[in-house]
Amino acid sequence: MIRNYIKTMWRSLAKNRTYSFLNIGGLAIGIACASLIYLWVEDEVNFDSVNTKKDQLYFVMENQQYDTYVFTEGSTPGLMAPAIKAELPGVANTCRLSEGGTSLLFSQGDKSVFSTGQYADKEIFSMFTLPFVQGNAEHAFDQLHSVVITRKTAKKFFGNDNKVIGKTIRVDNKQDYVVTGVLKDLAPNSSLQFEWLMPYKIYYDRSPWLKDWGSQSTSTYVELRPGVDPKAIDKQLYGYIQKREPKALGHAFLFPMNDWHLYNDFSNGKETGGGQITYVHLFTVIAWIILFIACINFMNLATARSEKRAREVGVRKVLGAAKKLLVAQFIGEAIVMAAISAAFAMLLVTLALTPFNMLVQKQLMLGLDNPMHMLMLVAVTLICGLLAGSYPSLYLSSFNPVAVLKGIKLKDSGAAMIRKGLVILQFSVSIILIISTIIVYQQIQHIKSRPLGFNKNNVVEMDMQGGMAKNYTAIKQDMLNTGLVSDVALADHELIYGGNNTDGLTWEGKPPGSKILISQRYITPEFMQAVGLKIIDGRNITISDTARPIRMIVTESLAKMLTRGKGSAVGKTLHFEGDTTQARVVGVVNDYVYGNMYGKPDPVMFFAAAPQNTNTMFVRFKPQNSVESVLTAMQKVMKADNPAYPFDYRFTDTMFDNMFLTEALVSKLSSVFASLAILISCLGLFGLAAYTAERRTKEIGIRKVLGASVSGLAGLLSKEFLQLVIISCAIAFPLAWWRMSVWLKTYQYHIDINLWVFIAAGMVALIIALLTVSFQSVKAALANPVKSLRSE
Repeated sequence: MIRNYIKTMWRSLAKNRTYSFLNIGGLAIGIACASLIYLWVEDEVNFDSVNTKKDQLYFVMENQQYDTYVFTEGSTPGLMAPAIKAELPGVANTCRLSEGGTSLLFSQGDKSVFSTGQYADKEIFSMFTLPFVQGNAEHAFDQLHSVVITRKTAKKFFGNDNKVIGKTIRVDNKQDYVVTGVLKDLAPNSSLQFEWLMPYKIYYDRSPWLKDWGSQSTSTYVELRPGVDPKAIDKQLYGYIQKREPKALGHAFLFPMNDWHLYNDFSNGKETGGGQITYVHLFTVIAWIILFIACINFMNLATARSEKRAREVGVRKVLGAAKKLLVAQFIGEAIVMAAISAAFAMLLVTLALTPFNMLVQKQLMLGLDNPMHMLMLVAVTLICGLLAGSYPSLYLSSFNPVAVLKGIKLKDSGAAMIRKGLVILQFSVSIILIISTIIVYQQIQHIKSRPLGFNKNNVVEMDMQGGMAKNYTAIKQDMLNTGLVSDVALADHELIYGGNNTDGLTWEGKPPGSKILISQRYITPEFMQAVGLKIIDGRNITISDTARPIRMIVTESLAKMLTRGKGSAVGKTLHFEGDTTQARVVGVVNDYVYGNMYGKPDPVMFFAAAPQNTNTMFVRFKPQNSVESVLTAMQKVMKADNPAYPFDYRFTDTMFDNMFLTEALVSKLSSVFASLAILISCLGLFGLAAYTAERRTKEIGIRKVLGASVSGLAGLLSKEFLQLVIISCAIAFPLAWWRMSVWLKTYQYHIDINLWVFIAAGMVALIIALLTVSFQSVKAALANPVKSLRSE
């Protein structure tokens, strides 16, 4: 019997090749999309899973209360880690890392390359899972000038040499470091990312601010003992810093590793429950939506073709086939088709994985040898088969055998209504995705094109390396002499850097107890011109302004605080709490966006700095020159004035764009999956249009004989489907407006939703549907009516 069912199924597939292709193709695209999304989601939810102590590891963060908001940051005093390890019984271990990544020049023989890493306590090797392939954790940092590198870094320095322990690497052309360990390459989905590690003591000894409890300047990690409640530790940490530095604002708390990647969004000092998990949920829903749309295609086409199999069902029932056997047969056919679709989907995933990885910046693999992947594939196949085959099987098995075999026309009104409802559902979802994609793109462009207060274009930034500070005057003049460069300046940080701030300032008229976070920048006088900041009151700073009393420039928002919105801030004096140092305002510049690209930036004060007290060089080149010619000229200057270091640079506008990588990824993925949802919907619509044209062949023939035009017939056949798309628009528009309004409210700086977005999305859906249906409509209208009516 099973063999007969299989024969029947294959004959049906072979006889109806177009519909078989549409069914299998639609399901294959749906399963392929869901599979790609699943691989991405799996990588996201498994972030840091390589760490065996993941449930016991925490990052120490601080909440700082200011006048209008609570600021949450992950920067803590350098003295904190050893102190809490010694004093809090529930803490098993602690570890400090220097903040961010430090780029150093590593030289081995005649090879010199920049490499990025961090300074860390030796406890990092026991707290985090960092397997050694050479050397061991116990003795990795026995020597002060030792370095542990990853296997990838070792290959970069030493080629295929498998024994690098004990070899030396010269760092920054100053000090030789001994390689004491080689680590297995870090997983791409690991929060810790570095090419090398050096003893934290090196960083500690040369950074005096690390010894101050009032200075937040290091990253602190904590390992709790098994069974210890982190909330109990949080209570002990709340006033921990204040006991040592009463003026400190930061109240420390533990942030679990399980939340580092997915739940890292804070608002007013509290976790919002948002972060990367928002996008994980979003794309999981999209995956199921696309699968559902693909299943709808199957259901629609199967029920639409029901008349073709009506006699088969009638004969089977007359011969004694029970309804449940017929249901099982048709569901079995759906599962087999889903399995065929799954096989084709895996081929599509294999072909699409490389470009998909480039899009999402990951290293995902299909991994069919992974039992979990196979289980998910089987589960999706069964779900699709059951979902797609459920209604068609019940519908087909319900036919009255007497009516079927007598040739009585089957009543199709109920099935037709369901088909129309499913088409409306398909296109409603697709239109919502189109609208959402447009609005996400608009929001990103809105933020990227907001008034920044500075000119990010045509600016190159370089880290101060080697003799750049000492030779700054020569470098600056040589750059200007190329004729390609208009300005050269120095600063202590990148232009859009969000750190280095203080609340320890007072001034006349400041309310008692008021706490305002103000960022500090140290610059050379050319900085304003180089980055495009405008002095709107007073004058620019000069190198002589470093003498006491210190003179400074403030942003417009800080000037308004100093004057309470009345008069000029020039001449106003600020005092540093606990210090006799005074700073006098000599100029005011416009506010500019930095740090948080989505919110309102804190006020800034600029101080003059000598070249040796800066970290970044800014070079503005003239826009009429090609980038290649500018970089070539700059490289020649740097080779002449700083020959010991390779030319290394970055563009300010590229760094700015990198601030929106997650949102840009969401926009791109949304557009891709919205397009695929429309494609799958159109495959089903194409099949339904062909079926409708086939059913109305004789009607079309009679109309043509009676003088109907081709355009009139095509319009007649298309009208029904276009009506369904219009209904879909009416359903999708309010739902899309509501959902995207909620999403936009999560941004302080956001667009207003325009009516044209809905009109455009509706027109796109209508045009696509019209093109899809019109092919079959025109084909039917052009058919020879004689052939259509010959059998009458």
